[in-house]
Amino acid sequence: MAHDRAPHASSSLHDLARKAVHTPKLLTKEEVLRLAEHVLKGGEHASEVEREAAKKATHNPEGVTAEEIALLGKKTAGEG
Repeated sequence: MAHDRAPHASSSLHDLARKAVHTPKLLTKEEVLRLAEHVLKGGEHASEVEREAAKKATHNPEGVTAEEIALLGKKTAGEG
């Protein structure tokens, strides 16, 4: 519809985080990059493992494992 609003950025990030936790291999390259960038921006709150997974994802988003994607999703959702 013409008057529908685009989803708010934080809610779409929350939806993306949920998708990463439940179906990590269905994320696109761009979605993995978005999660990684979000985790790296809050770097002091991320663990070393989370930061390493995020760095790996920024360099090679297609080479990240499902477990690493889920880790980024959990951190983004506030579970990490």
